[in-house]
Amino acid sequence: MRRDNHSSASEFILLGLPIRLEEQGMYFALFLVMYLTTVLGNLLIILLIRLDSRLHTPMYFFLSHLALTDISFSSVTAPKMLINMLTQSQSISYVGCVSQVYFFLLFGDLDSFLLTSMAYDRYVAICHPLYYTTVMSQNLCFLLVIVSWVLSSASALVHTLLLTHLSFCGDDTLPHFFCDLSALLKLSSSDTTINELVILTVGAVVITLPFICILVSYGHIGATILRAPSIKGICKAFSTCGSHLSVVSLYYGAIIGLYFFPSSNNTNDKDVIVAVLYTVVTPMLNPFIYSLRNQDMKGALGNTLSKRIFPV
Repeated sequence: MRRDNHSSASEFILLGLPIRLEEQGMYFALFLVMYLTTVLGNLLIILLIRLDSRLHTPMYFFLSHLALTDISFSSVTAPKMLINMLTQSQSISYVGCVSQVYFFLLFGDLDSFLLTSMAYDRYVAICHPLYYTTVMSQNLCFLLVIVSWVLSSASALVHTLLLTHLSFCGDDTLPHFFCDLSALLKLSSSDTTINELVILTVGAVVITLPFICILVSYGHIGATILRAPSIKGICKAFSTCGSHLSVVSLYYGAIIGLYFFPSSNNTNDKDVIVAVLYTVVTPMLNPFIYSLRNQDMKGALGNTLSKRIFPV
C-alpha cells in the first residue's frame, strides 16, 4: 500500500523492549506504575505551584512548565509501548510513527531549553541577587518559554519534514519500542546524508549550546561562592541548585551515553535501555528530586494538605 511518492511503508513493526515473552506481564505492570507516577507526580508539582502563592517565582514558573513537558514527553512513547505489551500488537502506522517522531523531538528539545532557562534563573539569583527581581521579570520569563517552544517546534518540524521525504521500501521492522529518528534513518532505503547533517547542525543548537550555557552558568555560580566561601552560602547554593543539577545530570547523562558512546552495529539493546532511562525513568524521578531536595516544595505540600485536612 503506497502512501505517497516517497514512502511505500504503510506501517512499521516495533520490536519493543529486549525482554522475554514470559516477562512481559511483569514489565507491563512496572512501566504502568512508572508512567502513572510520572503523570501524577508532575501534576502534583503543577498544582502546588498554582495553589501556593510563595511559589509564584520565576524558578517555579519554569518548573511548572518543565513538569508539563515531562508529562507530555513520557506520554509520547509510554502509552503506545504499554498498549503493544498488553495486546501483543507491535505495529504502528506510518502517520502515527511520523507524529511520534515530531512530538518526541518537540518535548525533548523543550526540556533542554527549559533546563537552560532554569540555570540562567539560578545564575542571576546567586551571582546578581540585588538585580534578580529586575532582570527576571515576568515578561522575560514568558519570553524565554515562548522562545523555547518556537525553537523546539521548528527543530522538530525540520527533522519530521526531512523524514517524510525518505523511502522505506524494504524492511519495516524497528528494533525499538518507539519510532526513534536514528533507527528510522538506518531503516530507510534513501540517502540520509542531509538528514544526518541536519541532526548534527540542529543538535548543536538545541542540545550542545544549551548544555554549554548551563555549564557556564554553574561555573559563574561556583566562582561566586568561592569568592566569599561560607557554610551558609554553600548550603544556600545547594538548596537552590541541587535539584536542578540532579535533573540536568540525568537528562544530559542519558543523551551523552546514547549519542557519544553509541552501541555497536550488531546490537541495539543498549540504545533501547538508555531510551527507557530518559523517556520513562527521568520524567518519573523529577517530581521526587524536586520534592525531596526542595524545602519550598515540601513546605507547600505540607501547607496544602493541612488546609485541606484541617481547614480553618
